[in-house]
Order: sequence, then structure tokens, then C-alpha cells
Amino acid sequence: MKTIYSSILRFSAYLILLTLSLNVLAQDPAAPAAPAPAAASAAPGGDEALAKQGEAVFNANCKQCHGFNEVVVGPALKDAHKRWNDDKKLKNFIKYPQKTINTDAYAKALYEKYKPSIMPNHDALPDADIDAVIAYIKTGGPAPAVAAAVPGATSPDGKSSGGSTDGGTVTFLLAALLIVLLLIIGVLAMLVSVLTRMVQNKPNVSDDEKEFLFGKIQWNVLFSSPIFKGVATLILVVILFKAGFDQVYAIGIQQGYAPTQPIPFSHKLHAGMYEIDCNYCHTGVNRGKSATIPSVNICLNCHNAIKTQSPYMQKLYAAVENNEPIKWVRVHNLPDLAYFNHAQHVKVGGIECTKCHGNVQEMEVIEQHSTLTMGWCINCHRETVVKAEGNAYYDKLLAMHNKQSKEPMKVANIGGLECSKCHY
Repeated sequence: MKTIYSSILRFSAYLILLTLSLNVLAQDPAAPAAPAPAAASAAPGGDEALAKQGEAVFNANCKQCHGFNEVVVGPALKDAHKRWNDDKKLKNFIKYPQKTINTDAYAKALYEKYKPSIMPNHDALPDADIDAVIAYIKTGGPAPAVAAAVPGATSPDGKSSGGSTDGGTVTFLLAALLIVLLLIIGVLAMLVSVLTRMVQNKPNVSDDEKEFLFGKIQWNVLFSSPIFKGVATLILVVILFKAGFDQVYAIGIQQGYAPTQPIPFSHKLHAGMYEIDCNYCHTGVNRGKSATIPSVNICLNCHNAIKTQSPYMQKLYAAVENNEPIKWVRVHNLPDLAYFNHAQHVKVGGIECTKCHGNVQEMEVIEQHSTLTMGWCINCHRETVVKAEGNAYYDKLLAMHNKQSKEPMKVANIGGLECSKCHY
């Protein structure tokens, strides 16, 4: 009769292993990417492509100081072309604001209203870009964002709007496994009931066997069972191995690292609320290996007029006066043996900043979002499709790839897994 209890012990061991598997499956998947903002509508009677170009120029050069419907540093730009009533004058003011103030009454009135802040010259911008910005202004700016009731979407305050972030796959899988487990338990209960009736009706059953089967459980017999000892030992070994593996694997990984900075700069405020483009501060991201840490001069483009009395701003002014840089603490560190080029990934590859750095616009304190391990990089190269459209550099490679495969050309197909790409 002890075989019944042996079966129950085995089944308990299976339940424990299944529970461990469920814990792995139930881990939260990555949050879905935020929807892209709606593009501006075409300028009335104008060129939609020109307005789109103007939106890009505006986001890179103007958005830090100007909003469409609200005052940021300078005036709101809604209907600015109507207030100037002359595109040529508006264009000249954008290029040479300081010079225009001395010759134009409306420009002087603007300065008097918003002084001491004054817009820097934009004479380095091509005329075509300034024309595009004016065309974008004529569209009326971006449409107001409408919150969509998307299950699992995350609101700006970080709260979920309901639903599962994984599309319900894990929930369905867990529910299916739970139903299967309940069915197995039900079948096992029926089996035990049938065997019990058989034993009760069987002659020549000793009192000891009946006591063991139907009476009080003999815990000393249960704990001394080889099956129980084996299951307990297996669970202990698995737990110790997992804990040791986690400690060894975590060596050199700084995921979640968020050091205290000399000035508490908030990306949530600057990149999130004010939507300052990453390229405005990190000027090297499209041009070189490093994205670069912003200089004090970039900070003072705005903070020569905003919160000038803040004690943190005094640190900026002191750095300029003493000709000393702000000693920011580096967050993302790659080993010296690994080569990584920002321009190659951002400019050529078209990779979004959030792919590696996470939702920076939601971070009050910047932290390392990804593991930045070699396996993480290699996996990205295996999955990422090369953006070859409109890039003549890839034409020959794309033609060769399409002859051999119908699958999209990925980074791994053009040597992205070769050791010498990152280690040389």
C-alpha cells in the first residue's frame, strides 16, 4: 500500500518542477514601445514633404525653446507667420535675431517682452531648412495627443491602463496549465478512491497496512523515504546552483546602475516633459564613436534665462568662471576590448536611442537599462533587419543576399557576428 504514497510523493515532485517553470514563464515581458507621435498635416496649399522636413529641423533646433501653443523660453509659434505677415522678415529674424531687433519694431517688441533671453543667430542653417520650418509652422503644429484605450498601455505617470502587456499569451498558457493540473489531480483522486475500495474489500489485509493507509500518517516513515530524500536533495541542489550561477553571471554587469550625479539632472523633465531631442545635448551621436556628454555651454543656452537663481545653476556658472567641467559620473561602461560606434548604429543603422537606453524620457535619474553583454549585442545582430532602402552602400550586398535567401537581410548576414567587428 505504500506505493500509493510513493506515487503521491512523485506527483508532488512534478508539481514543484512545474511551479518553477511557471515562475520563469510568468516573468513580465518588455513593455511595448510607445506609439510614435502623429505627423503634422500638410501646410495648406503647400508641400507635405517640405512640412515634414521642417518638423525634423524644428525638433532638432527650435523645440528646446519654443512650443506651438505654450511659452517655453521664447514665444509660442502658433500663427507666427501671420503675426509677422511676411515670410521674408520672419526668415531674416530666424537667421539674424539680434540684428533684426535694431531695425524692426515687432522684433524689438518681442525682445522687450522676453528679455533678457534672446534667440541666438541661426545663420548656419541652410535657407531651405528655414523655409521648411516656416512651412511646418503654417501647418499649425502637431495634433494634440489623444490617449487611446490600448490594453496594457502605460500612461505618462507609469500606471497601466489595464490588460496584459504580453498580449495575453502568458496568461492563456498559465490558465491552460492550471486546467491540466486540476484534471490530473482529479484523476489521481479518483484512482486513490478506487484503490481504497479494492483494499477494503480485499481479504487478509494486515492491521498495520490498514493503519498506514487509512489512519494517521507516519511522518517518520514519510521523511525517511528514499523518494522524499531524493526530491528534497534535488530541490536544494537546484536552489544553490541557481544562486551561484546568478552571482557568477552578474560579474561585470551593471544593469540598473544609477549613480548620484553632481547636479540632479532630470531626463524625465527635459526629454520627457519638454521633449528636448537627444541630439540637441548629445551632439556626437550622429557623427562619431561617442555620443558625448553635453558641455556647460549647451546647458546655458536655456539656463541663462531659466532658473538662474537655483543653487544647481550656480554650479554651472562657477564651472564657466573657473574653466572647469562638471564632473558627471559615467553610467554606461563598455570594456576597453570592445569597440562600439554610435554613429554607425544611429546614423547608418537607424537604431532608436530607446532600443539600448530604454525609456529615458521617463527616468528621473538616468540608469543603465540593458545588460550590454556580448550575448545581448550578438542577439541584436541576429534579429535586427538592415535598413538598406535608399542606401546605395547596401545595394550590392542586398542583391547577393536576395539571390540566396527570401528572408530579410539581417546584420548577421553581412558579417555582424564576426569577432573582428568589435574586437581588433
